[in-house]
Amino acid sequence: MSSVNDSTTPRRQLRVGRLTKAHGLKGAIKLELFTDDPGRRFVPGAVFTLQVPTGSPWHGKKIELVELRWYNQHAVGFFKDVPDREAAEALAKAILWIDQDDAEQSGEEDAWYDHQLIGLAVVRDEVKIGTIARLEHLPAQDLLIVKTPAGEVMIPFVKAIVPSVDIKSGIVTITPPPGLLEELPEEPDDDDADAAGNNTAATAAPETESESQAEVDGVPGQS
Repeated sequence: MSSVNDSTTPRRQLRVGRLTKAHGLKGAIKLELFTDDPGRRFVPGAVFTLQVPTGSPWHGKKIELVELRWYNQHAVGFFKDVPDREAAEALAKAILWIDQDDAEQSGEEDAWYDHQLIGLAVVRDEVKIGTIARLEHLPAQDLLIVKTPAGEVMIPFVKAIVPSVDIKSGIVTITPPPGLLEELPEEPDDDDADAAGNNTAATAAPETESESQAEVDGVPGQS
């Protein structure tokens, strides 16, 4: 699943890929594609906005595709101003975004603008648990930040956990694994259990001793 990030630029953008690692010595970089139409998105001359850490020399810059090739069914890109392996390694894990006109109709499945998702009801087992407050776009995956009565929770925006997004009805259905939304009860470890047992025994011992002494004191003929 993917969403369009429209929170930082006037034009909305679509996340279409991620640079994974350098390939060879001539600046090529392996790509993970987030688009069903790479033949349209990844053409020579296509320009992508880079999402990289603020400390990266590529922060705030764009990158232009020279050529897209396929090696053993893996997409590999060659980019302008990336002449060698060292330059390619500096771009590892960068996310690629493209500008998209509002009038453009995306034929890609499971792709939404951020503003389409914010405010939607989040439902689990037909019960509303909260609403989507915002999205966070991370290198590995997107996260839905859901506002609930107990506070905000993070939901990985993947098909296995978010099987249905119905924009028209305003409902996002989730099927989270156990423990994702609730804190699992903690079981005491063996040391805690032993300590509790020892404290109980230590507390009980004086009472037994007092009772025994009372019995001795109360026996006739003792001085």
